[in-house]
Amino acid sequence: MGLLDDLVGGGQQRQDFQGFVNRYDQGAPWTGISDQEAVSRYQQVATRLSPDMYQQSAEEAFGRMAPQERMEFARHLQQRSRQQELDFPDFNQDGIDDRYQDPRMLAQVTSRMEQQQPGMLGQLLGGGGGGGGSAPVTC
Repeated sequence: MGLLDDLVGGGQQRQDFQGFVNRYDQGAPWTGISDQEAVSRYQQVATRLSPDMYQQSAEEAFGRMAPQERMEFARHLQQRSRQQELDFPDFNQDGIDDRYQDPRMLAQVTSRMEQQQPGMLGQLLGGGGGGGGSAPVTC
């Protein structure tokens, strides 16, 4: 059994998730996936992954994005973090950290954030404009 089976079992929910995975695999991570669906799937899956699996999945998802898209995503998370008075690392304190172009670095940071404050990224992505258009989500 694969990860999808472990997460959702069978029936209609499995078919729904499989449809999501198929659309995700067809192109850019946001093609054919609404912001609302991306956030919903993220929230359903993220809490059920081990820290290692979460980081691996995040790295794979970020790897599908162009370096500039990863930077934009990191900026979006930083902006949303400030609005909600949450901490998003800015390693060199200049508001723009080029290391977020690296999918591994971005996955490490988002994984650490999710471990320290479970649900934080879902909260940041779920409020006003995050999700499918800018946020990678994997199963």
